[in-house]
Amino acid sequence: MTTIRKLIIAAGMALGAMSTQAMAQGISHMKTGSVTSQPIGHAMFCQQHPRECRVRSRTKAAPKLTRKRWADLVKVNNHANFSVEPVTDQDAYGVEEHWTYPRSFGDCEDYVLLKRYMLLQRGWPASSLLITVVKQPNGDGHAVLTVRTSKADYVLDNLETKIKPWNKTRYRFLKRQSTRHTGKWTSISDTRSQVASY
Repeated sequence: MTTIRKLIIAAGMALGAMSTQAMAQGISHMKTGSVTSQPIGHAMFCQQHPRECRVRSRTKAAPKLTRKRWADLVKVNNHANFSVEPVTDQDAYGVEEHWTYPRSFGDCEDYVLLKRYMLLQRGWPASSLLITVVKQPNGDGHAVLTVRTSKADYVLDNLETKIKPWNKTRYRFLKRQSTRHTGKWTSISDTRSQVASY
């Protein structure tokens, strides 16, 4: 049995327990606020890829999380995390921010863009695949992919192999792409008294 297949089976077994625990806490889905500023890196990305930042959606409901969709998340997260070498924009391009699709290297936003693209190719709606800006425990900024599902909002992270509900991560959530418009961003009301320590 391949390593990825083992990971998918293990993740599938944990899915029910994680979802139940997240919902019991009443915060399985993020609460978003008003429209907020677009990260400069995303604004520059949109200039280079305007079509990707003009997608509008009227659908409010998140897609149902099936076993197949969970397998999609695990496969895509593992593929990106293991095939892309982490390199900062400063080291790769000599600039502070440069969001792009990675070839063999990239930083956190590049991992997110790749995972988002791969899930779009598998039929996931753009309204459920949201680039998200968070703050790490050490205060550094970071980007992850939030995947909205009927069960919970899950986080695909290049610093973490395990896919977790957003409220089970160690991050403070700041803002994410709008579910209605891929070129707009909304604030996140992260009112948890403390973030997860694991």
